[in-house]
Amino acid sequence: MFGIYITHPQVRIDANVPVPKWGLSDVGAARARKATESGWARQLQRIISSDETKAIETAEILAKASGVTIEIVHGMHENDRSATGFLPPPQFEEAADWFFAHPEQSFKGWERAVDAQARIVESVNAVLATHDATAPIAFVGHGGVGTLLKCHLAGRPISRDRDQPGGGGNLYAFGLADRRLSCDWTPVEDWQG
Repeated sequence: MFGIYITHPQVRIDANVPVPKWGLSDVGAARARKATESGWARQLQRIISSDETKAIETAEILAKASGVTIEIVHGMHENDRSATGFLPPPQFEEAADWFFAHPEQSFKGWERAVDAQARIVESVNAVLATHDATAPIAFVGHGGVGTLLKCHLAGRPISRDRDQPGGGGNLYAFGLADRRLSCDWTPVEDWQG
């Protein structure tokens, strides 16, 4: 049976609102609703979400299709970037490149990639330790820590070349029995399950 890691789709960027409080944009919400038309969304028996608004909103849209209640796991939040605050997209991309290229170091006070990876892996493993491996499950979160988890599942070093395509709203799947990746990043509305 499958587990999937889903990143929230496009958000409303607002430099005056803390990033964890950003919600989905109209485009992002429409993409999440489109994903619910697929068979995989209706099969989900558990949906685990980060505690950030954009992830919760995505999880709630998916939960309407599957009829389950979302569960919040606080350790699934995005890498802590509060030390720099909002960075405009070009500067953010440069910072993210540095974050992945130097996983043992902090970019201007950001949480280190190795620490964020350990946190997301521990959070997912804790959920899966008591999860029925025959029940499809989705983890809804963020691109940075999702990529770090993907690197771990693939047994590969931390690297941005394993990152999702721009815009968010992608997923990858893994087997619940063996925790091996079964598909690479795919737009949520395109995955067939």
